Parts: sequence; structure tokens; C-alpha cells
Amino acid sequence: MSSTDLDAPSRKLILTAIMIVVGLHMLTAVALVAIKTPEIKVEPKKDTPPIEIEFISLPAETAAPIAEVKTVAKEEPRPPVEEQQLPKPKAVVQPKPKTPTKPVVAEAKIQPKAAPKVPVKKQETEDKPKETLVDPKIAETVANEQRELIAARAERAAQKTQAQAARDAQATRDAQAQAARDAQAAREAKAAKVAAEEKAAKEAAARAQADAEAKEAAALAKAQAAVSNAPVNFTVTNANWASRPNFSFPASAARRARSGDKLTVVLVFRVNKQGGIDNVRVAQSSGNKLLDEAAKKQASSGKFKPFTEAGVPVVGNATLPIEYMVP
Repeated sequence: MSSTDLDAPSRKLILTAIMIVVGLHMLTAVALVAIKTPEIKVEPKKDTPPIEIEFISLPAETAAPIAEVKTVAKEEPRPPVEEQQLPKPKAVVQPKPKTPTKPVVAEAKIQPKAAPKVPVKKQETEDKPKETLVDPKIAETVANEQRELIAARAERAAQKTQAQAARDAQATRDAQAQAARDAQAAREAKAAKVAAEEKAAKEAAARAQADAEAKEAAALAKAQAAVSNAPVNFTVTNANWASRPNFSFPASAARRARSGDKLTVVLVFRVNKQGGIDNVRVAQSSGNKLLDEAAKKQASSGKFKPFTEAGVPVVGNATLPIEYMVP
């Protein structure tokens, strides 16, 4: 699994989350419509019945004024204000006169203290927001989905962490392997360099030894050649012409030969230390004396490169066959 798959949610998961959110909004709207607004019950105001005070009049024999009866309405304070206890009215009674026939009764007037007006508190429902009732099943479903979403995110984070740890471990192993390869390459390069230096030293020593031996042999051969001028025999391959003569069939020898015949003369050359030809002799005749003599004469006009023995020029004998074609 790559890091990109762990970071970005899949398209299916995004669509599922969107559908869940839309469904929750719709369910919430339906629940709000279904919920009935609680009706505010206003308790009816209790009317306190008036207090009636009755005064009894005296008999007719005694003419006494009739006491007036007044009705006083007592107002009951509204809750939740505490009731203020009003002082009880005291009836003022004048003393009876000495004359019993005319009793005087004072009018008892009750003047209750008016209760202070307390403003009615507004309904608490106006201050408090309306509570929305949610279906427990819907709430449980939403909670489960949220828990699953959180679990999925945690799982993705754990997978991402594991993948990063695996990549770090792999990078560490690769670095260690690369370091081991570099160390091995360095050791091999050092060993190859040492081997090359040893080989170069051996080759240099061998060349020096060979040069010394060659110089020693050349000096010995030179000394021997200086002591004795005995000719040394060489093969045809060792005979290199410095100036090759023109070996052509002589016209004088054509009388004793047939046209188209091939004649071979073997000559032996005595070559000095400078490569010059001191003597030419016929080692094998072609059968035509005129051709043999002409071959000796033609060969004497040439010159060889000096023959050497161990790098020192020496006198040599070279045997060379020469072929002629009769025209």
C-alpha cells in the first residue's frame, strides 16, 4: 500500500459520509417538525373573597348609630414573592358613656397595607431554548458511524505508520547493503591495484633482466665476432635485401631453352658485416651455363642488410634460389 492511498480516503467512503450527513440532517428536520411546542399554562388568578365585618346594633330602646359595614378586598401576593404579613388591624373602641341608654360604638375601619406590585416574570420557556428530541436509535447509529469512522482513521494512521517504518527499515537495509558493496569494491580495487603494481614490478624486473641478458649476449657475440670472422650460415628468411637486383632471363641463354620452361638457379652469397656481397657461387645449376653465369652477374649488383648474431653484425653465407621463366 502506498502513502497516497493511506492519506486520501476512497471515493466510496466520501460518498458514504456525505449520504450519512444528509440523512442525519433530514432526520433532525423531521424530528423538529414532529415535536410539538409545549403549551405554556398560565394559572388563573385566584380572586380572594372580601372580608365582611358585621357590627351588632343595640336594641331599639337605645338609639345608637348603626355601624357601617365596609367590605375590604384582600389582595393575595403572587408567587414566587414571599407574602408580607400585614399587621392585624385593631378595633378602636371608645369607652361606653356613663349613660347606659346611649352606648357609642366606634366604627372599626380596617385599612390593610397594600401589597407591592411585583412584575410577573416572563415564562422561562422564552429564555430557555427549545430542546430538540432526537430518536435514540438515530443517535446510536450516528455514534456507531462516528466510532467506525474514527476506527478507520486510526487504522489508516497505523497502516501509514507501519508502511513508513517498513520504508525506513528498507532504506536502512539498502544503505547498509550499499555500504557493504562500496567497502567490497574498495577492497577489490585496492587488491587489484596491489596486484597490478606487483605485476608491473615483476614485468619491469623481467624486462631489466632480459635487457641485461641481451646486452651481455650482444657483448659476448661482439667479442667473439671480433676474435673470429668465420661466416655464419643463414636461411633465405633471414636474407633481407637492401637493394634487390633485377633477375631477368638473359637473351643469350634463350637459344638453348624452350619457351615457357621454368629454370631455377641456387646461389650462395658471402655477405660481409656491412651487407655487401663479396662472392657469389652456384650451389645448383639450372642446366644452362649461360643462365648460371648471368644469374651470378645479376646477383653481384645487389646488397643485403647486415646479418646479425645477438645484435652484432657478422659475416654470413646466404643460400637463395632464383627462378627464371623462359620467354
